[in-house]
Amino acid sequence: MPEASAAASLRLFLALWPDESQRAAISAWQRSWQWPPGAKLVAPERLHLTLHFIGNVPSARLPELATGLRVPFEAVELEFGDAEVWRGGIAVLRPHASPEPLLKLQARLATALTALGLPVEDRPYRPHVTLARRAVAAKPPASGPALRWHADSGYVLVRTVFGGGGYQILERFTP
Repeated sequence: MPEASAAASLRLFLALWPDESQRAAISAWQRSWQWPPGAKLVAPERLHLTLHFIGNVPSARLPELATGLRVPFEAVELEFGDAEVWRGGIAVLRPHASPEPLLKLQARLATALTALGLPVEDRPYRPHVTLARRAVAAKPPASGPALRWHADSGYVLVRTVFGGGGYQILERFTP
């Protein structure tokens, strides 16, 4: 019965998804860190910038989400270079600033999620790419990656596949 229940519910989030060259650049910088034993690095194909974590949603709502989460999109220019290890040992790469188009997109999606009756995070939005978990004593390289990400292809609705299956992009929202 648990399998049927898992199939009826999807664990979802909205994200900006880097293209292959951007993902390769982030991954190369990720490898230049000094990682403590036991650190769990995020695989290159899973690197992304979360816009909203949605959580578990009945799979029957997927068509409604595909329509309801379509909002205006403007290209976003991100300049990364700030490395941090957050409480709980989450190592992240943060942009130097949160550009206006990113904040507008995140706010529009919050409004759309609310209209769909879905929860929206209360905490202030802190854009980042998660590089590793269980990385309390991780040490970033002396300088940031000086990485530019021109996100102009839209955003995605993503499902977390349980059992180590990674992520599955369910919907691409293109401009």
